Amino acid sequence: MKLNQKQKKVFYFWLLIVAAAIFTWIGFGGEVFTKTQKLVEKKDELFGTTYKEWKDQFVLGLDYTFAFIALVSAITIGFIWRKRTRP
Repeated sequence: MKLNQKQKKVFYFWLLIVAAAIFTWIGFGGEVFTKTQKLVEKKDELFGTTYKEWKDQFVLGLDYTFAFIALVSAITIGFIWRKRTRP
């Protein structure tokens, strides 16, 4: 199937959104699963010991990233199909 100019613009916009989603996922640390808490190590000032504590922090995972990419892909396919030229 050959794409016309409008379809190419939609496709390039899709590529831009997918690349941004992947780079955002990499920026969050490239985790496989989304996390809402992170385990951090803290030092007790009084005794000089260390302990671990859960901190509320959102870490984007590959699961949400793939779901977003699938949604954007479905919408893009719909737009490309609607922008087709009919013979």
